[in-house]
Amino acid sequence: MTPLQLELLELIETTCKLPAADRETFDVHGALIGPDSALGIDSLDALEIAVTVQQRYGVRMNSENTTRSVLRSLASLAEYVAAGESAVSAG
Repeated sequence: MTPLQLELLELIETTCKLPAADRETFDVHGALIGPDSALGIDSLDALEIAVTVQQRYGVRMNSENTTRSVLRSLASLAEYVAAGESAVSAG
């Protein structure tokens, strides 16, 4: 797990008031939302996560399709945040 992935996992746990996931076995490529989510995150949690990520990192998920794609896994969220931070820094 990268430092950004770990930071995002902790942010998700805090935002959604979840118990800490096992860092050693957490699958960063596994489903983040829905019935297959190791964290049990639902669509309302996803909205909270999107808002919190925007506030913390300055990256915005502009549509439902973008949000769904970005929140597919912890790895995809970290990639989106990293790319967004780079774009914000360059701009």
